[in-house]
Amino acid sequence: MPHVLIVDDEPDVRSTLAEMVEEFGFTAAQAGSLREATIQLQRQRPDVVLMDIRLPEGNGMALCDSLDLKGAEVVFVTGYASMETAIEALRYGAFDYLVKPVSLQQIGKLLGRVKGKGPLASGGSGDPFERILGDSPSMKALCDHIRKVGPTDATVLLVGESGTGKELAAEAVHRCSRRHKGPFLPINCGAISPNLIESELFGHERGSFTGADRQHKGYFERADGGTLFLDEITEMPLDLQVRLLRVLETGLFMRVGTHAEIATNVRLVAATNRDPEEAVATGKLREDLYHRLSVFPLQLPPLRERGDDACLIAHHLLDNLNAEENSRKTFSPEALQAIRDHHWPGNVRELRNYVHRAYILADEVIGGDISPLPASIENPSANGAQVAVPVGVSLADADRRLIFATLEQCGGVKKQAAAILGISLKTLYNRLEEYAAAGHLPRSGSASGSEAAANR
Repeated sequence: MPHVLIVDDEPDVRSTLAEMVEEFGFTAAQAGSLREATIQLQRQRPDVVLMDIRLPEGNGMALCDSLDLKGAEVVFVTGYASMETAIEALRYGAFDYLVKPVSLQQIGKLLGRVKGKGPLASGGSGDPFERILGDSPSMKALCDHIRKVGPTDATVLLVGESGTGKELAAEAVHRCSRRHKGPFLPINCGAISPNLIESELFGHERGSFTGADRQHKGYFERADGGTLFLDEITEMPLDLQVRLLRVLETGLFMRVGTHAEIATNVRLVAATNRDPEEAVATGKLREDLYHRLSVFPLQLPPLRERGDDACLIAHHLLDNLNAEENSRKTFSPEALQAIRDHHWPGNVRELRNYVHRAYILADEVIGGDISPLPASIENPSANGAQVAVPVGVSLADADRRLIFATLEQCGGVKKQAAAILGISLKTLYNRLEEYAAAGHLPRSGSASGSEAAANR
């Protein structure tokens, strides 16, 4: 079983990270200091090390050199994020860089990438669609299309709202392909700093910049023979889109700091929650790259258009929680009806959060003596939080209105708004910067909270 070593001087942080890691089938060891980390390393070699940057003995990055971490992927974790520490982590050759508080979703994606690197890669055993739930006609059609395109090497572009399961669809494409024994590596283009993404994709050579004391292999090199999934492709800087297009056309790339070309055999699956043609029109996506990516476009249906799939997924999520906690909680008919009736703007991600919250609040039956659904779900008009979008409005304009309305409802708290919208905080910041640059800020006084949020 893969193993993770967590090095952090805060006991609560260590225990929380350990619980998250174990959720994904990894064992976890904890260390509060460098001395304890040395002892744990002697007991069992880790596949991954989650290292706090601030330790009692000093800077975690500098202290790593005194530990024997050969063969382990090092991930630095900090509650004091800065561009300087992110760049320093990259120069060290870290596998990733996380900012506290770390979410379960971040840990899941991180460990999934580690599994995708080698013998732990999710391969072709079992059903490629085992993680995709749904009996609706739209989902059956989606799976049928994936079955047909999977065995080819065609580039696939997944288009769908946040929370519709684009990464699961990309993984299904990989598992249906001849590359299923190779790695599947997902990367969120909106969650990586523009200053770091080039090195993350293509790698860098030792000595390519100050502090680069070791060679770093990028995603294209690590995914060789497998599939690379680029999520939120419209968040990638335009100059890097040019380089990506060249890699797709030639199969060659260069690490940062060298002119030597490296051949790569990677199948690319990209995804966006925007209308790609709108992204091309607004200059967020190069037209030539769009045409190269959309050899086989797939539209992922939102949960509100999938009939009874919401109830099916809710039951599946509740069954998993019952199995984990050895309980037998159930949904009341009223709760199931509320699930059917809700619009689910955050799609499956929002539904998962609701089921988890409802499970925690309920004694035996969800929807009995307590009210597990927030007011906006039980009665969408109860607090007046509605967004009217006239027919004919562009998808980009509808997105903007929804973002500002959600920010206003959250009092300008971006982290909360991003969670409700089902997008990363980085993506929300990017959108707000675009709106501010274009002068597309709320004009009404009632939206002043959103305007202030956009300017913060």
